[in-house]
This record gives sequence, structure tokens and C-alpha cells, in this order.
Amino acid sequence: MKSCTLSAHLEPNSTSRVSVFGATEDDECFVSLRIGGELVDFALIARPGTADALRALARAADEAASTLDRLTGTAADGDA
Repeated sequence: MKSCTLSAHLEPNSTSRVSVFGATEDDECFVSLRIGGELVDFALIARPGTADALRALARAADEAASTLDRLTGTAADGDA
């Protein structure tokens, strides 16, 4: 990963989306994972060969969500 430090609070209305960019004559294909809200919007650019890094990020995000559920006594979809 190229170096960057970002700090932002996720809010309940934060959004995320994936955009696909096809290869051109000048560059290879990539996907953009964009996460944003009212004041902050950032994008992760993933090129071919970086799928495992995205999967690791998804696992870490799921672990963080599960930890929040345990800390607050809640679970996904309101299940306790």
C-alpha cells in the first residue's frame, strides 16, 4: 500500500460503493471502493493482483463490526 493516514468517524448513514474501470490503451483495469458520508469521502484504488488485500480489509471490517456488536450488546439485523 502506498502511504496515507486517514482518520474519520463512520456514521450510520455512511455509504460505500464499488466502481469498475476497464483497461485503456494507456493503463490497466482497476476498481474503486469509495466510502463516504456528509463531510468525508475517500476511495481505495485496487488494481489486478490486490484482491487479497481487499479481502483482508473486508475481514478486518467484519471483525470490527462484530466487536462493536459485542461491546454494545447488539448484533446484525437486531439479533442479540
